[in-house]
Amino acid sequence: MQRRGALFGMPGGSGNRKMAAGDIGELLVPHMPTIRVPRSGDRVYKNECAFSYDSPNSEGGLYVCMNTFLAFGREHVERHFRKTGQSVYMYLKRHVREKVRGASGGALPKRRNSKIFLDLDTDDDLNSDDYEYEDEAKLVIFPDHYEIALPNIEELPALVTIACDAVLSSKSPYRKQDPDTWENELPVSKYANNLTQLDNGVRIPPSGWKCARCDLRENLWLNLTDGSVLCGKWFFDSSGGNGHALEHYRDLGYPLAVKLGAITPDRADVYSFPEEEPVLDPHLAKHLAHFGIDMLHMHGTENGLQDNDSQPRISEWEVIQETGTKLKPMYGPGYTGLKNLGNSCYLSSVMQAIFSIPEFQRAYVGNLPRIFDYSPLDPTQDFNTQMTKLGHGLLSGQYSKPPMKSELIEQVMKEEHKPQQNGISPRMFKAFVSKSHPEFSSNRQQDAQEFFLHLVNLVERNRIGSENPSDVFRFLVEERIQCCQTRKVRYTERVDYLMQLPVAMEAATNKDELIAYELTRREAEANRRPLPELVRAKIPFSACLQAFSEPENVDDFWSSALQAKSAGVKTSRFASFPEYLVVQIKKFTFGLDWVPKKFDVSIDMPDLLDINHLRARGLQPGEEELPDISPPVVIPDSKDRLMNQLIDPSDIDESSVMQLAEMGFPLEACRKAVYFTGNMGAEVAFNWIIVHMEEPDFAEPLTMPGYGGAASAGASAGLDNQPPEETVALITSMGFHRNQALQALRATNSNLERALDWIFSHPEFEEDSDFVIEMENNANANIISEAKPEGPRVKDGSGMYELFAFISHMGTSTMSGHYVCHIKKEGS
Repeated sequence: MQRRGALFGMPGGSGNRKMAAGDIGELLVPHMPTIRVPRSGDRVYKNECAFSYDSPNSEGGLYVCMNTFLAFGREHVERHFRKTGQSVYMYLKRHVREKVRGASGGALPKRRNSKIFLDLDTDDDLNSDDYEYEDEAKLVIFPDHYEIALPNIEELPALVTIACDAVLSSKSPYRKQDPDTWENELPVSKYANNLTQLDNGVRIPPSGWKCARCDLRENLWLNLTDGSVLCGKWFFDSSGGNGHALEHYRDLGYPLAVKLGAITPDRADVYSFPEEEPVLDPHLAKHLAHFGIDMLHMHGTENGLQDNDSQPRISEWEVIQETGTKLKPMYGPGYTGLKNLGNSCYLSSVMQAIFSIPEFQRAYVGNLPRIFDYSPLDPTQDFNTQMTKLGHGLLSGQYSKPPMKSELIEQVMKEEHKPQQNGISPRMFKAFVSKSHPEFSSNRQQDAQEFFLHLVNLVERNRIGSENPSDVFRFLVEERIQCCQTRKVRYTERVDYLMQLPVAMEAATNKDELIAYELTRREAEANRRPLPELVRAKIPFSACLQAFSEPENVDDFWSSALQAKSAGVKTSRFASFPEYLVVQIKKFTFGLDWVPKKFDVSIDMPDLLDINHLRARGLQPGEEELPDISPPVVIPDSKDRLMNQLIDPSDIDESSVMQLAEMGFPLEACRKAVYFTGNMGAEVAFNWIIVHMEEPDFAEPLTMPGYGGAASAGASAGLDNQPPEETVALITSMGFHRNQALQALRATNSNLERALDWIFSHPEFEEDSDFVIEMENNANANIISEAKPEGPRVKDGSGMYELFAFISHMGTSTMSGHYVCHIKKEGS
């Protein structure tokens, strides 16, 4: 058993000290009640620290708490010990050493057997000819840092031995937990690391594939050992193939095959015949390159055809990824990459851009000590902790260090390889932000714009005090609707986070070139000749921007002057400018067959953008506003008759409210929608939202005559409506003022989850404590709410912007392809 000095390399360590079995048992007795055996459903984190990206491969190793099974790097394990009092941790370390070379250059036989017993999600090639691996595990008892080497069956109590074995044999917490999450998580094939590939000169063409044993040209699989192209199995509906790929395996035993036409830069369908299941091949790019296939330039289409033409569309990929250009690797703070988890490029691109914004850097990384110190007992399930962890990983430079000559010399002298960690794997972050989301929790390709809005929603709901970094994106849009019959107008405002612009195809600057290309392409197709070089439409960004304020016909809006629905014309302008303008070019559309398609265009983005000409002007001289009269409430009951009575506000179906809120609608609007449709479900309430979302009070709290003001505040918001004291204490224990807790609970009928959301969305109550106290002591909250109306929380920028980042989608479909982010840093 060793003291701290041996583990941490401290001078004056006591060295090795042998203790009898009874001494070890006696040492563990005080801690036995805290040592647990992992049960079914427990997540054992032995790959990654909860606060950093340290792993068993890191220089300091990893410490796994034997009670919570959370893991911590050397810098963070003391924090967990002080916070929880948990004393017993399992220390895990994977040592990597270069194999000694003989005189002829070949590797000598191993001087000792490598011990590899950790099941880690790493990129280590455990069968490498260059390195050998050895795993180390020991128990460490805090605060004295006593160490007990493992395995130690003879000296350890039986319970401790069972717990240690269970932790060491546990699987990754990111493996499939239930049918609704991580549904496409596949195991890594045991044949991938040492797959034999024949040097037979086979090169696979980009298209025109055919089964080597029959005439089928669909459902074709490439054997990764000999390069044979063979058809897959026959399906019950007479589609598929003749099973020649399986026959080939039975004849020759070559284990792995990849489906042609399904290869993209993110993923591919790999099947293991001996394992009889789809698998992951971590070295797939290398295995495909053996047969001349560049995985970065592949698009997933059957038989290699691209939208009915046989010309590979690679120029988009080449331009965006700067193919052929010698790129200089960047290291240090702000130059850390995110590893692809399989169709996670949308997340990586958005997060790289987000943490290039100073407000996000300050809100999370700038508050790192505070956020980490006050994190919940399970920091893996806390949004702010995981955002801070990701931000620090990207910005610190700790995981982006170039190899130094002095370090290389030291490694040679010590015969130990210290690999530099290149990039970080955002598994824990993705698992948290995507949980309960049907799309982001899968391993399918997703839309970066949708993820951006999902992230903004999480930032809004998990604000740190009054600070909200997503405010830099918020802006007000003024919408003006003019009734076509009365010519009267209605002005409303709504909050938005990004400006969506259509592709102005009619403004292409190379129309003659496009027409000539299309005629040549059709002629080539008709005569089965090679297609001409692809020509893209060139669209000026100014034409797309102009579409933002162009009039739009509205066929179905409530004209209060007519007391009926009418046709109108809507125009939009900026009522306020955000500090950072997020622009989405809507390059995807639907074809006549309802299949999503992508405009193949090139848009010239300016470095500097001035949108002051889009500033809202408000009601103009000579304009007459529509009267402020709401439409009648019509609620169909189950027999399609009209209901004349309304439900009690306290009976609102909160599950339907949250379903609508997850779609991005304001919470109060969702409550009104469910209320005015009589709790008939989210679908009926959604239709109410579509009809009423243009109204000026759309997002204001629900108020009904006869309920004493705000329905969400209950019938009487005075002292008679006192929230439960235990709920108040729970909120105040999180660091909020008692007055905040009381007001939030009164405004939400003492619903704890909604009360927390209310606090985060009303920072002005935190800043104005006198007003909150007055609200608490006043028996009529409705009177006070009128004295201080709530307005949208927005900042107003200058309207002048400089391009500093852009995210590009490469590929022809929303369900496939690859996202890449370019960021301007230090002038380049």
